[in-house]
Amino acid sequence: MEDINEYIPECWYNMQADLPDYKCQFINPFTMKEAGKNDLKMIFPEPLIEQEISKERFIKIPSEVLDLYRMWRPTPLNRADRLEKTLGTPAKIFYKYEGTSPAGSHKLNTAIPQAYFNKISGINTLSTETGAGQWGSALAFACKSLNMQCKVFMVKISFNQKPYRRIFIKLFDGTVISSPSMETEAGREILKNYPDSNGSLGIAISEAVEVAAKDKNINYSLGSVLNHVLLHQTVIGLEAKRQLAELDVYPDEVFACCGGGSNFGGIAFPFIADKLKGQELRAIAVEPAACPTLTKGVYTYDYGDVAKLTPIMKMYTLGHNFIPPAIHAGGLRYHGVSPLLSYLYSQGLMEATSVHQSEVYKAGKLFAETEGIIPAPESAHAIAAVINEAIRCREEKDPKNILFCLSGHGYFDMAFYDNEINGGLKDFEYPEELIKKSLNDLPKV
Repeated sequence: MEDINEYIPECWYNMQADLPDYKCQFINPFTMKEAGKNDLKMIFPEPLIEQEISKERFIKIPSEVLDLYRMWRPTPLNRADRLEKTLGTPAKIFYKYEGTSPAGSHKLNTAIPQAYFNKISGINTLSTETGAGQWGSALAFACKSLNMQCKVFMVKISFNQKPYRRIFIKLFDGTVISSPSMETEAGREILKNYPDSNGSLGIAISEAVEVAAKDKNINYSLGSVLNHVLLHQTVIGLEAKRQLAELDVYPDEVFACCGGGSNFGGIAFPFIADKLKGQELRAIAVEPAACPTLTKGVYTYDYGDVAKLTPIMKMYTLGHNFIPPAIHAGGLRYHGVSPLLSYLYSQGLMEATSVHQSEVYKAGKLFAETEGIIPAPESAHAIAAVINEAIRCREEKDPKNILFCLSGHGYFDMAFYDNEINGGLKDFEYPEELIKKSLNDLPKV
């Protein structure tokens, strides 16, 4: 019998296969016509384009990728029994811990296959953006593992707040640049108009895409949002299902933080597949009140970046011009959400909620005190929502099974905790009028 502690899925689960009415559609930002494979080949290799549009339910993981996955997969599924006891809740709380990867987060689940498929397609250099730095760290590690080069545009506020992520990227021979920068037309334009800009993922994406589009030897790599990225992340949910089954447990509720959507999709998609077959399940995405893409955004076509270089996608968005405040959860500061995830939300197949930084800090601190892991600020958003739900379960004597994804550790993000200890964290709820203003420049599709 197979040891559950050694189980790694041999295939990724493709959510698109179970959504017959969902259409993966991209609009060319220059022609305003539907983008075909040739349009996407400017920045992506063909194997990833095929995965992006595939309707095949399970896609085989190459053996070379599995060999690298085995460095840290399978990741542990833990029960937060000390947290349960502290909260006095009848709920059982389980968490899938992705912080055991060499890069310290779930991002390596897609960084390795993206680097691999580019490598076998003849590309040896990848450009990308990073918010909090988890994605940049993961891609730098993946590129180094496959003897490739990596260029990372890091959002300025995170570049300044998170020096250890910068060091990590450089340690694995990646180049890391504060964004907006003077290295690209997109960066120079932003600095001309907003010289004190703290940057955003939308700006950093523009810079990374520009670099790739101008050099046929460089491809662009994205750490969230796109279908193939969420596909790779489903190893999280597939492992969790198998591990929970060994305990004869099935979750009533699945939580994860949500920026672009890779972490949430990774843990939730294999369970939402069961929901489509009639299984009772709540799947809840948790986002910052300062960047409330699902809870306050609109479902429409929008650019994926500020400079309007990326394909236009239908998604929940706050507008590509949206510049979020300088909150510490840099990985959640993105104006849009995965088109696939957006479709699920529009169909009522998942839910969303938002939390403030002060709640996030308290949740992260309590989790560290009870479970012994300091969570990344992004992950602590999910923990805050789980704690709220566990308290509801206590008050209503409701013994739910709760599962959440602890997407990464916070050992490089201690400035977040230090800031609150010294009274520096400010809660910010993005005003409706500013959201409306940022939505004024949506593409006419």
